[in-house]
Amino acid sequence: MHSFEVRGGKKLKGEIIPQGAKNEALQIISAVLLTADKVTVTNIPDIVDVNLLIELLGDMNVKIERPQRDTCIFQADDVDIDYLHSEAFKKKSSKLRGSVMLAGPMLARFRKAFIPKPGGDKIGRRRLDTHVVGFEKLGAAFNYHAEDGFFHLTTDELKGVNMLLDEPSVTGTANIVMAASMASGTTTIYNAACEPYLQQLCNMLNSMGARIKGIGSNLLIIEGVSSLMGTTHRILPDMIEVGSFIGLAAMTQSEITIKGAGVEHLGIIPEKFRQLGIQLNITGDDIHIPEQDLYEVQRYFDGGVLTISDHPWPGFTPDLLSIVLVTAIQAKGSVLIHQKMFESRLFFVDKLIDMGAQIILCDPHRAVVIGLEREQKLRGITMSSPDIRAGQALLIAALSAEGKSTIQNIEQIDRGYQYIDERLRNLGADIKRVNG
Repeated sequence: MHSFEVRGGKKLKGEIIPQGAKNEALQIISAVLLTADKVTVTNIPDIVDVNLLIELLGDMNVKIERPQRDTCIFQADDVDIDYLHSEAFKKKSSKLRGSVMLAGPMLARFRKAFIPKPGGDKIGRRRLDTHVVGFEKLGAAFNYHAEDGFFHLTTDELKGVNMLLDEPSVTGTANIVMAASMASGTTTIYNAACEPYLQQLCNMLNSMGARIKGIGSNLLIIEGVSSLMGTTHRILPDMIEVGSFIGLAAMTQSEITIKGAGVEHLGIIPEKFRQLGIQLNITGDDIHIPEQDLYEVQRYFDGGVLTISDHPWPGFTPDLLSIVLVTAIQAKGSVLIHQKMFESRLFFVDKLIDMGAQIILCDPHRAVVIGLEREQKLRGITMSSPDIRAGQALLIAALSAEGKSTIQNIEQIDRGYQYIDERLRNLGADIKRVNG
């Protein structure tokens, strides 16, 4: 097991480039199974979750060339379908929730798919109902086989249908879109997710010959086609990394420029950090965060305490609530963080309290942060990362704290952030990776 040793309290300075978007990469790389032609994907993040998915495709006999670390050329012209029903696949895919994204393409092209129990973060219940109900409406049969521990999906033919999703699940919408892209007839999906990463997937599929309308809205119309061809696709910058770097700059009183931030795809994210009092200067596609001695949380017009909560796009992404929470620790003022989607994602605040933060955990979904106003610094402690986003939040806290912090279980952080220790050292951070 590896750990990060961090000696905090240093102001950072410099430029940083966000990696390719993890959540988009998992969708895009799964979609290469929809065609026997070559698909080239660039700006791939070099992180554990994405590399594991690429490895899974290789195990399925997908041909993979990697001319550069951030570029892959895939060709799924000789897929070993039976591998998806093997113990090896079950074991490997159980570490990666994103493996469920293989089901839609497999159903569309090969008429069968297998889903083992999904893995990923321990952040609460993450149901698959939206995926499965969508597949069933398209004409797939769904059964759980206790003897092999797999969910089996089979179909003679997928047929277009009108459907209303019970939740705008991003991965659920993506999976259904990939399946519907090669179904016979027309599929309409209402209450569809419309995140930029889902838009990217739809645009990529259209470049492969799919016929998808309504991209960017919550009503998608998909006219099925018999086959899809190869394409080239570039993944967007990761909006979660962008938000993490904004929070990092504010907490450590640093001057940081985020280069190539994908500003047009960030939605409400910059505004939420401005509500914490953080100054952002946007020039072209770059975001400059100047050094600030103090940032003050805005109040509502009637004087009420600011609430920041997650909501389906174009609302605020739940993946950044942990970052907003930790950033508010040194603010002037108070803020209520309301994590609606996952009931266990705020449980890491006990570690922040041990560091000296003033946080009241109201219940599994809500926490009140009372800003320290820089009157006292956090103190370094030993802690463990429970999930990707909490791990990054703890790292930000450690970089702003006095003394030495040790963050254990950093494999969780590596799942979502590439070379994060090296990139932070380039900004002047005192961080090292320790074995054992």
